[in-house]
Amino acid sequence: MRTLALDVGTKRIGVAMSDELGITAQGLETIIVEPGKNCFEEIKKIVREFNIKEIVVGLPLNMNGTKGEKADEVIKFVEELKKNIENPIKLWDERLTTMEAERMLLKSDISRNKRKNVKDMLAAQLILQNYLTYRTDKNV
Repeated sequence: MRTLALDVGTKRIGVAMSDELGITAQGLETIIVEPGKNCFEEIKKIVREFNIKEIVVGLPLNMNGTKGEKADEVIKFVEELKKNIENPIKLWDERLTTMEAERMLLKSDISRNKRKNVKDMLAAQLILQNYLTYRTDKNV
């Protein structure tokens, strides 16, 4: 069963996917958010192409666990996604994943321009791997 993860931002959406056994996460792509571009159609295409069974969307909570403006934007995005896709969609606490992705890329000595293009995809991969590990540990 493949799971898709999304790291939703205002300019980019990082996309990662699990292997068929649901054990490991791999970065897939970064969707650029542009006016007039239907990101939901791109996500639907990925869901169909890879036979995705569920979707995990990173929820950017504040450090104290409360929802802020960015979390509200992601919740609104998920509500629209649900209108376009029938698969189960789960929100997953993504605190610090983007910062962790940035740290990993800095250690890799990747140029700033290349980091910008893969940071969101790597963040989605981290969100998904955390979710898959939790699911395995809890036998969910």
